[in-house]
Amino acid sequence: MITFILPGYSSHNRDWVLETAQKLKLGHEVRPVLWDHWTDSEKSFRPESKAQDVVDVLLKDKCNIIAKSVGTLVTALTLQQIPDRIEKIILCGIPSVSEKRLEIFKDAFKNFPPEKVVCFQNFKDPLASFGEIKEFMSKVNPKIRVIEKPRSDHNYPYSSNFQEFLSNS
Repeated sequence: MITFILPGYSSHNRDWVLETAQKLKLGHEVRPVLWDHWTDSEKSFRPESKAQDVVDVLLKDKCNIIAKSVGTLVTALTLQQIPDRIEKIILCGIPSVSEKRLEIFKDAFKNFPPEKVVCFQNFKDPLASFGEIKEFMSKVNPKIRVIEKPRSDHNYPYSSNFQEFLSNS
């Protein structure tokens, strides 16, 4: 078992992904993903290729995924490819609610058990508010829990919540 942590696009997410990985005590490998475009401006960021990277790294292992911001899209694209190898998913800071993203999420989560997914969204996240994401996720699958957090930024320092969700069977 591996728990992947897929951060947001911006390099300031580096601290979040490393800190989250350091705080989790799950009894298996926790792998923070550091996007290569953070250190090499020649590298492009394509969510589809990042999802394929996750699939390629897993081989036959099962995994959990904690995803923030654009990492939530990479997670949905990964889930479309290997739904039987993903145990639990934590989404936080979903950044937008476009029709295209809705179709990707609906396709990805249509057969995935809703009790194995949780979404944390800050009340006043400047990219997408809790209300917007609550409505968005109700269209994806109304049984997926969306938990409102009190912050008004795009920061998700909720390691203890992540730990609790991943530790419960």
